[in-house]
Amino acid sequence: MTRELAFIERLRALATHPAARDLKDDCAVLEVGAETLILTHDMLVEGIHYLPGADRADVAWKLVATNLSDLAAKGAEPLGVLLGHMLGPADADFLRGLEEVLGHYGVPLLGGDTTSGGPPRADGLTAIGRATFSPVPSRSGARPGDALYLTGPVGAAMAGFEALRDGTGEDSTAYRRPMARLTEGRALAPHVTAMMDVSDGLLLDTARMARASGVTMSLDTASVPLACPSAHLSAALRWGDDYELLFTAPAVTVLPLAVFRVGTVLEQAGAPLLLDGVPLSEEDGLGYEHG
Repeated sequence: MTRELAFIERLRALATHPAARDLKDDCAVLEVGAETLILTHDMLVEGIHYLPGADRADVAWKLVATNLSDLAAKGAEPLGVLLGHMLGPADADFLRGLEEVLGHYGVPLLGGDTTSGGPPRADGLTAIGRATFSPVPSRSGARPGDALYLTGPVGAAMAGFEALRDGTGEDSTAYRRPMARLTEGRALAPHVTAMMDVSDGLLLDTARMARASGVTMSLDTASVPLACPSAHLSAALRWGDDYELLFTAPAVTVLPLAVFRVGTVLEQAGAPLLLDGVPLSEEDGLGYEHG
């Protein structure tokens, strides 16, 4: 078990409120009167989530978009964000990127905090949303017989990272400025049995969804859409940062948008994931995990 997973296991003893969903989801789901609020918080750390010396405008964009992606997986409408920012060089660039991304999504900044520190630099963001459909989608609702879907290709962020790292000059937008699938999430929420965003790698996130749902998921690599050469398939399946939506729905469901069917949900059979029939689990290096 990684340090991250061990720490989260300890936190579960404290996260006893029903809104915490036993810390097995990406968001808290808090009922307040007639409304259901969706709350999430993510951090970006220099040298881990982005390259040292990255354009601070891009860092601000990625910070907001990755948090809104969690809201997208709940079919939520964003209401606002709270920013935790570490002051340092190029703060003007960070503010420019923040203005751009908030304007793009039409999301207000509601407050937050600033501090000194670093290097490395770290920033955090809390995103607040409103549920548009009940029950709010979770990781844990997939059922045997469901189909497994992706909203779009994987591998674009990996290619963008490599372009930046190697200085090739090729397009790196997908890595620097990912897009949250908010419109798609709201459209899909009434139809899905489980949904999450692909942030830590398709294989790892599929295994996590399968384990949360108490099923085994069979993934067909030939059906996975790629945004990079097929020679990079193995790496693309394990790379994070694509932020497409991974979801399950009954195979007979008529979905409201064009998506890619990439697998099938099976009865639980030992390993949470079958990749072209080969059983795999989280211990097999399926994607990115901290520590």
